[in-house]
Amino acid sequence: MDFAYSSKVEELRNSVRSFMDSHIVPRQSQWLEEVHRGQFPVSFMADLKALAKSEGLWNLFLPSLHADEPGTGLTNLEYAPLAEIMGRVSWASEVFNCNAPDTGNMELLHMFGTPEQQKTWLRPLLDGEIRSAFAMTEPDVASSDATNITTSIRREGDEYVINGRKWFITNAAHPHCRIFIVMGKTDPEAERHKQQSMILVPRDTAGLEVVRNINIVNHHSPEGHCEVIFRNVRVPVSNLLGEEGSGFALAQARLGPGRIHHCMRSIGAAELALEMMIDRSLERRTFGKYLHQHGSIGEWIAKSRIEIDQARLLVLKTAWMIDQFGAKHAHKEISMIKALVPGVYTAVCDRAMQVFGAMGISPDTPLADMWTWGRALRFADGPDEVHLQNIARMEIKKGQENLGATAPYLRTPERR
Repeated sequence: MDFAYSSKVEELRNSVRSFMDSHIVPRQSQWLEEVHRGQFPVSFMADLKALAKSEGLWNLFLPSLHADEPGTGLTNLEYAPLAEIMGRVSWASEVFNCNAPDTGNMELLHMFGTPEQQKTWLRPLLDGEIRSAFAMTEPDVASSDATNITTSIRREGDEYVINGRKWFITNAAHPHCRIFIVMGKTDPEAERHKQQSMILVPRDTAGLEVVRNINIVNHHSPEGHCEVIFRNVRVPVSNLLGEEGSGFALAQARLGPGRIHHCMRSIGAAELALEMMIDRSLERRTFGKYLHQHGSIGEWIAKSRIEIDQARLLVLKTAWMIDQFGAKHAHKEISMIKALVPGVYTAVCDRAMQVFGAMGISPDTPLADMWTWGRALRFADGPDEVHLQNIARMEIKKGQENLGATAPYLRTPERR
């Protein structure tokens, strides 16, 4: 495994960092001011997207991008360090058309969409003209197990009728959201992992109601993490994505690269938190010492560096494995990074907040918002406990296959 950045990736890293420093970081205050006034999308987003597109910093995430499609077809390993840089500002990835959940939805449409579905929905998404939502999580069941979902997708003639309630649906409140990919059950009597299907539901379809935009630990996201009701929503049979019963498999295909993106953005944010922690420790004094001269704070800085670098290497390994062998063969590693990185992210943010004192929990730094999002990621794409169970299950299975292999290392005393 070689994780060294190629000259191509180094050039892109420099370009993305330069774009961030010149056009995104200076607009953080303006973004917050406009969002707090209720203006969304913000006034400058379209201009920034056009500029990023003109500089070739567009759709960097999609390995299977075709020659006639806009963007740069990078592998997961090549894209990972770029996602890390974008992660330093929460809204930066949208500028490069690399934002969730649109990235995952574009991957699904790219892999499984019909030519008509791709023309109607994928191309406008690739061009950054519209936004999308992915509706799977439900309030009434443990959606960490996708087989639990209860939303009904029932066929009636040439239409599917959809009934159900979803929540924490990202982008559902975005004014430019035009399409939902909805996961529900088409055959509750089928084999457990063949009951689910995915279907395309245009935002303006009758019966689709956005009930509320749910705050996360009192943090408000303007694009929305919404509760949505589907009441007798009717769409043509041609809106089915893939085949009936393929929903669970499609969801698994979507989550592998998406977790690389989330994790690397989180690592980028954790790097920023560490940099802020160090800056603060170098300029603030207590009890006659600079903060970094206090043993506990020096230890926090050291631990944060170790944890971030460990996490990055594991994510890069996972990205490499997906590129080489596919997401199925990187199943354990995907679970490992998902269980690891949000914890590292929140731990580093928490230390930085403590070093800043009261300022660290105020709006005067981005740390409180960063910590909140890191905490939310411990649920997104499956809670930590599910991934830890998956990892343990795979390790135990391996142990069962090699039961007794450690016996030669034991030293059994002679019995007299």
